[in-house]
Amino acid sequence: MAAAAASRCLACFMDPEAAKCSITISSRQTINFSHHHRSHLCSLSMNGCQGDPHFPLGTIETRSFPAIPSPSLALDRLNSAISELKANPPSSTSGIIRLQVPIQQQIEAIDWLYAQHQFLPRCYFSGRGQTSNSSDLSIDYTNGNDQIQSEHNLVSVAGVGSAVFFQDLHPFSYRHWKSLKRFLSTQCPLIRTYGAIRFDARANISSEWEAFGYFYFMVPQVEFDELEEGSMLAATVAWDNALSWNLGHAIDALKATLSQISSVVLKQRRQVPWTPMLSNNHIPSKTYWNLAVNRALQKIRSNSALIKVVLARRSTVITATDIDPIAWLACLQVEGENAYQFCLQPPNAPAFIGNTPEQLFHRKWLGITSEALAGTRARGKSMPEDLQIELELLSSPKDHLEFTIVQESIRRKLENVCNSVLVEPKKAIRKLPRVQHLYAKLAGRLRSEEDEFDILSSLHPSPAVCGFPTEEARVLIAETEVFDRGMYAGPVGWFGGGESEFAVGIRSALVEKGLGAMIFAGTGVVEGSNASLEWDELELKISQFTKLLKLEVPLEIKS
Repeated sequence: MAAAAASRCLACFMDPEAAKCSITISSRQTINFSHHHRSHLCSLSMNGCQGDPHFPLGTIETRSFPAIPSPSLALDRLNSAISELKANPPSSTSGIIRLQVPIQQQIEAIDWLYAQHQFLPRCYFSGRGQTSNSSDLSIDYTNGNDQIQSEHNLVSVAGVGSAVFFQDLHPFSYRHWKSLKRFLSTQCPLIRTYGAIRFDARANISSEWEAFGYFYFMVPQVEFDELEEGSMLAATVAWDNALSWNLGHAIDALKATLSQISSVVLKQRRQVPWTPMLSNNHIPSKTYWNLAVNRALQKIRSNSALIKVVLARRSTVITATDIDPIAWLACLQVEGENAYQFCLQPPNAPAFIGNTPEQLFHRKWLGITSEALAGTRARGKSMPEDLQIELELLSSPKDHLEFTIVQESIRRKLENVCNSVLVEPKKAIRKLPRVQHLYAKLAGRLRSEEDEFDILSSLHPSPAVCGFPTEEARVLIAETEVFDRGMYAGPVGWFGGGESEFAVGIRSALVEKGLGAMIFAGTGVVEGSNASLEWDELELKISQFTKLLKLEVPLEIKS
């Protein structure tokens, strides 16, 4: 299975010609200052894709220390631990070591990230609360033989700097997956790589997505973990002498980052004043959207194999004042029930943020789950109205067709690598603050953990964000859409030693401080779709972003 997988790339969305783009990737990466980002982090890091994926690291280790009262004391303890590590280094020529200090305070990871003042790269990932398959982590609260362990549910993670990053001039492949896994271990469950993969590796990479490349993953240098009871501050060093990046280099880079970390963390407001909006440009416009949807319907009604295609829209917003992506993300958390929140910002790049309800897959050991999500309606203004809308959604032939296509496609793909697949519930409603969807949960058991790459490469792109059949839908999307989806609708999440979780990067935006935002949304087109109603659905899906904006009339035309 693994050998076969090695010969193909993610979702067969790979083309050798796609490697001809202008991004430059090296074994090390310098983070430059940018007048747009005003980054405070300028250090070197190691590109794990340049290492030999078949040569194991010499050291993979987590060192835990006793819990302490505050972030400032945790920072002091980490600095001491790093000095101890430098004085007594391991003899191995390659490795990764995580140093972690539990904090006896309930602090939200997003508040910590906001306090770090535009450090790049940075990442954030939050599960879905009680509905998420969150990790129960056994954390050591003492260092030594008398270890006291307790179970803690990891809620969200924020990270700055990269102990090691992963990026290449070629689309994400089995070799890249093996390069990532080289730095991970079931014995160190919190050493994780966070990142995202492009929706379509065959599409040309536009300038706004250039720094993300085909994929971008990072193990944070400094990480803040929000737990259900308490918090944790961690620092990670990674090295590989074969890449001219030894432990001394890694420690010096980490110390430089830690010297700029703020221990003063204030609770953010979850509501911000409206950001004045100077312009909002949709691509496509409503006129061209109608043409695109009607053309897709003609294709579906013809003798082609196409049954469903998901068409997307990009709304470019220019604002009078800066948009802070972390402040926006904090506001999205208010609407985060049953949804993942994420942020990924490589060096010299805008921030990719989102609040997505859709799980691509969650793996814990051999157990795997995925979800089918399709069909959209607004929430009602009252409980009776909400129930009436729910019943309409459940009984809609058009939405049932769209949902069945998604569910059956995911079920078939899981059956290729699982002994059996359970679908329960088979068709239900998932309610979000603004919208509700048809929903099903699918679960199976992998035959081997090596099948994880096969799961990722087969589940993405799902009919929920591309269409069905996949290749016919992809071709129509490429012919129809005149903008680059980039990481929008692609996998976003993390790989761990014995566990991994990925969401689908929808309900998302690309935010550049000083330049505004690009907000993405899509809708499925099947027999029975109406172009005008699908446009209204786009507006509904981006309303969690547009609620933060207010149209500002230019001064020269104010009455």
